[in-house]
Amino acid sequence: MDKIQMTTPLVEMDGDEMTRILWSMIKEELLLPFVDLKTEYYDLGLEYRNETDDQVTIDSANATKKYGVAVKCATITPNAARMDEYHLKEMWKSPNGTIRAILDGTVFRAPIIVKGIEPCVRNWKKPITIARHAYGDVYKATEMKIPGAGKAELVYTAEDGMETRELIFDFTGAGIIQGQHNLCDSIESFARSCFTYALDVKQDLWFATKDTISKKYDHSFKDIFQEIFDAEFKEAFDAAGITYFYTLIDDAVARVMKSEGGYIWACKNYDGDVMSDMISSAFGSLAMMTSVLVSPQGFYEYEAAHGTVQRHYYKHLAGEETSTNSVATIFAWTGALRKRGELDQNEALMVFADKLEKACIQTIEEGKMTKDLALITSIENPTVLNSQEFIRAIRQTLEGNL
Repeated sequence: MDKIQMTTPLVEMDGDEMTRILWSMIKEELLLPFVDLKTEYYDLGLEYRNETDDQVTIDSANATKKYGVAVKCATITPNAARMDEYHLKEMWKSPNGTIRAILDGTVFRAPIIVKGIEPCVRNWKKPITIARHAYGDVYKATEMKIPGAGKAELVYTAEDGMETRELIFDFTGAGIIQGQHNLCDSIESFARSCFTYALDVKQDLWFATKDTISKKYDHSFKDIFQEIFDAEFKEAFDAAGITYFYTLIDDAVARVMKSEGGYIWACKNYDGDVMSDMISSAFGSLAMMTSVLVSPQGFYEYEAAHGTVQRHYYKHLAGEETSTNSVATIFAWTGALRKRGELDQNEALMVFADKLEKACIQTIEEGKMTKDLALITSIENPTVLNSQEFIRAIRQTLEGNL
């Protein structure tokens, strides 16, 4: 068969460790044989980020603004151990945090549902999508260690020099403080992205913070969401037969556990980070979840929601066999290819993305899977495949479907 042609490149952000190995396998086995793949490539592996003083991360985000669609491999956010391991110039920030700050918007994460991989929460029947704000809070925080007794204050200095002060705490001994911030423009973008996405998929939208404790910070999120909903989206929600409601984060957790799913749960940045891992793990695996950053300016960045699978990478380097689940990384590629096809009106590319996703699910439902899924599946006598065998099994299914 002739390869499917592309007219506009994707931004391709390569990554680290075992996911970098899978990235190469996926391209070689599942993409290049079928698609005349056009990408603008950026190496976000930690070594090259260090070599470029992390400029490559900024360049990749700006390229996403140029082309509109990006696909990203999992990357390392270095800690002290990584500083020594990779001989880093400094402890570079999270690439995801840098990219999200440049693109703004909202990260939407949803589990990939497969027969034979049942949710741990028995009453969950439908996917639960986490909408995670992609800017600020603890990810942009400034921290300080307090060595001893003294007064800590929040100080805002206006452009005209006027100061506003709020006491944080009168320390009588050593302690720690952290200053968080967010931007009203970014919260407004978050709200509009969530409301628009809910209308697109015709699902109810929940939003939860802790405004009873955080009466200015979290309450601002609540107020902005409500104002935008009332002014811009209420009539459209009513017409679509879907609802929006706000509740406290602890109440939302209780409701989620007793629900059957089938809605969007909007969370602040850190809450979304934690809750998306809870949702994905409870539905089966962190490697069975889609993740896309949607910018209000119309930019899209698709990625796997999990890490670089460090333990498997060290086994791979030692020449040992690995059985690493590549589904989330494959779905990052299919999401980006489908969106590229949609924006370019390239029907063949969209159809290919759909068929590749179906081939992944069909392969697992036929009992061929990686070890992480074999340990939790209800399918009898599953065939456990190593990393490369699993990708090749998907290719065989795909070729049959094509």
